[in-house]
Amino acid sequence: MIRVLLADDQALVRAGFRALLDAQPDIAVVGEAGDGAEAVALAATLSPDIVLMDIRMPRLDGLEATRLIAAAGSSPKIIVLTTFELDEYVFTALRDGAAGFLVKDTEPADLIRAVRVVAAGEALLSPSVTRRLISEYASRSRSTPTGAGQLGSLTDREREVVALVALGLSNEEIAGRLVLSPLTAKTHVSRAMVKLGARDRAQLVVLAYESGLVRPGWTG
Repeated sequence: MIRVLLADDQALVRAGFRALLDAQPDIAVVGEAGDGAEAVALAATLSPDIVLMDIRMPRLDGLEATRLIAAAGSSPKIIVLTTFELDEYVFTALRDGAAGFLVKDTEPADLIRAVRVVAAGEALLSPSVTRRLISEYASRSRSTPTGAGQLGSLTDREREVVALVALGLSNEEIAGRLVLSPLTAKTHVSRAMVKLGARDRAQLVVLAYESGLVRPGWTG
């Protein structure tokens, strides 16, 4: 069972998400938070697998709540909720530990799929709009590449794999592109995450752009 915590200051939004998610046989909403401070506290006490986190909330916003939850060590995977696709705060949330993002008016089926995908260890980075967003804000936030030295610990193959992760490719798609087995592709991704200290694929993407391994607009 996938345990979900909802964090949004609008009770109606939480009620809609709860009704949708609780109707799924493999998903259960275990708590609701009306602000970021409450979300941090409930994440610690309820141990959810997934947090659906609104960015704009009173008392403590979703960005700071995401950072605090991610810094807590054994923490849930966070999906940031935003009203606009090109939200200026989404890249910061990804860098601080979010596993991906969704717009609030996403289709119900896409929300359910997102919860399952992130719970399974993937990141919400496949849609082209997500790649454009990350590319745009990575280029804005760093006029020159930083952290390139971190990539020195990677093998050539691992660098290739990280670059393809940054394009939003799944393990299966990476395997097809590089003529590898999916298991081998997954192993390369896992090793790169360990070497770079990335908690998930989303942070691999951020590192790939910030280090200059991948440039905005690059398509592989």
